[in-house]
Amino acid sequence: MMSLDSTPVSVCVLSKREKRVRFAIILLVSALILTILASVGIGPMSVSMLDSLSVISAKLGLHESNVNGVVETVITQIRLPRTLLAMLVGAALAVCGAAMQGLFRNPLADPGLVGVTGGASLAAVSMIVLGGTALSFINQILGQYSLMLVSFLGALITTSLVSRIATTKYGTSVTSMLLAGIAIGIVTGAAVGFLTYFADDSQLRSLTFWAMGSVGGATWQTVLSAGSLIAVPLILIPLQAKQLNALLLGESEARHLGIDVERVKRRLIFLTAVAVGACVSVSGMIGFVGLIVPHLVRLTLGPDHRYLLPLSALLGALFLLIADILSRTIIAPAELPIGLITTLIGGPFFIGMVVYRARSNAL
Repeated sequence: MMSLDSTPVSVCVLSKREKRVRFAIILLVSALILTILASVGIGPMSVSMLDSLSVISAKLGLHESNVNGVVETVITQIRLPRTLLAMLVGAALAVCGAAMQGLFRNPLADPGLVGVTGGASLAAVSMIVLGGTALSFINQILGQYSLMLVSFLGALITTSLVSRIATTKYGTSVTSMLLAGIAIGIVTGAAVGFLTYFADDSQLRSLTFWAMGSVGGATWQTVLSAGSLIAVPLILIPLQAKQLNALLLGESEARHLGIDVERVKRRLIFLTAVAVGACVSVSGMIGFVGLIVPHLVRLTLGPDHRYLLPLSALLGALFLLIADILSRTIIAPAELPIGLITTLIGGPFFIGMVVYRARSNAL
């Protein structure tokens, strides 16, 4: 009787969760489409949503475009690349944040805690400051992809170093990895400050805006080059949902379930390095996306990574796209760095999370 009574309840609970997930997907996709149309229409030359939709659908081959040629050029060559880059970066940072939080079993974790952001930032600043002198040979070899590939290598080197420090013959210690990541972040931050001190005026202007994040320099070339790197983690990280769910029970329990924990750690850290390195190289330092977005999804729909990862990608794309619109409109015609917007939102949110967790533990 117990089994007969309990079965309908579990099916009912499962169907309710699936309905909530479907509703969340429909809501986020609808909001994302409307925000895309708003994003490509907002600027010094105002474009209606209908004209934006007409241009985008024409580019998709659905019909002939009947929009003014100047308007079409502004949308396709300036605003659409910027919109797509903001979506890619937002989705990547949110998915990487969700993966790190699942890996470390801590909702306050993000890619910066394991040295990914610090390594990518140091490499990018090195190329900006020294790209015309000591590192000019890299520009000659890699050309226009030098900043992106060097940022990825910087992220990969620092995360590999953190992983090596935290790994012993008994496995990888999460606590040691977090402490090593924080230490590496401090060292790379000091190195960035050292390089900034020796930068000239033009480099300082670039570094200042880059350090606060922006997608204003987006072109189809940057979208395609960054997107080719970002797409790999966006596809592969959600495939680790089962492993991340097992890790929520603890590493020993995950091993009993047949999960190769060490391989999962290395894979997720590598994929995070790829995504964050590509994001930092094209958009600079944009904080708190990987912290806020997964936490909001987790609070709403639970910790199941089968839903958490794809929904974090959708919400991350939407969140950063809205932040980019705000950065362009708050003090128009001037533009705020997008990182300032995410920090103004994320800072109070982070403090609230810390206070909430402290009070919950006290109770």
